[in-house]
Amino acid sequence: MSRSPLPYSRKILELFRNPRNLGRMEDATVSATAGSPACGDMIAFYLKIDENTVITRASFESYGCAANIATASMLTQMVEGKRLEEAWRIGWEDVAKEMGGLPAVKFHCGVLAVGALRRSIREFFKRKGFKPEWMPEKETFEEKQALEEEELAKIISRRLMLRGEEK
Repeated sequence: MSRSPLPYSRKILELFRNPRNLGRMEDATVSATAGSPACGDMIAFYLKIDENTVITRASFESYGCAANIATASMLTQMVEGKRLEEAWRIGWEDVAKEMGGLPAVKFHCGVLAVGALRRSIREFFKRKGFKPEWMPEKETFEEKQALEEEELAKIISRRLMLRGEEK
């Protein structure tokens, strides 16, 4: 059985080969992760935020496919210089559009990247002790996907550990 390559845009391939803002940010104001054990994609998102709630720097770490790396890279570029409220409003569809589209089987990569971004923004305000009026009370679709997949990963990890103890 042969596998045909996915129809990635030039932008996706460029960002996969030469990702922007790749790497752990040691002095990040806040960070969050999102992951999908179903496909193996994981993203850690780091934000440096100034006193005016402007994202002065964004970076990411990724373990995953070309689309995962490219969407996270693109999103870091899209949020730098934006206030947190503006960054929050970026959806996975916006990221996909900026990259010239995503194959349907890779939409989850955009969802994970935006989920990690929104989780980090929510964490920033949690640490500050308040929730801005523009932030929904409940987690967004992207946040829920990131959380559900992370919880699934924890469950699988615990089961594997228990199996190892049984042997």
